[in-house]
Amino acid sequence: MNPSDEALRYPIGHFQLPTAPLGARGRAPYLQQLADLPALLAAAAQAVGGVRLEQPYRPGGWSGRQLIHHVADSHMNCYFRFRLALTEDNPTVRPYNEAAWAALPDVAATPITVSLALLEALHTRWLVLLHHLSEAQWQRTFYHPGYKTTSTLEQALVQYTWHGQHHLAHVELLLPRG
Repeated sequence: MNPSDEALRYPIGHFQLPTAPLGARGRAPYLQQLADLPALLAAAAQAVGGVRLEQPYRPGGWSGRQLIHHVADSHMNCYFRFRLALTEDNPTVRPYNEAAWAALPDVAATPITVSLALLEALHTRWLVLLHHLSEAQWQRTFYHPGYKTTSTLEQALVQYTWHGQHHLAHVELLLPRG
């Protein structure tokens, strides 16, 4: 992969887990980013405009439309993973084929406003849950068989905050350059 491909694929850099537990103070900026994401994504989509959202953000990449629907799909999956981890001991979560989901007919046929509204409602509910977790609950875990990793809910918060920012940056790559 040449450097320009890498910059387009990872415009905010690769995901990195913190090396130590964050605690309430360390989680605060991640929670705020999660809260801000739906509005930022909606604003970026509006600034890009309808026609440009049908274009891929990089050669071989997803269109802006696919990205927006993907963020809603992915964050719904994560919300369910949090709920499973809070109600079961280290549950194994189900992976899904993101590329196949992005190619399903509802992605092309559903206005992005539907997924943006879904994301707003989902994040509102998710954040209510997150703001009520105890320190012990933040350390509850789930196992992802696709990655063969066990994650704490705190680590998953950091990962999905990065995920949202990562795809927001992809949508922003579609903005007209002046």
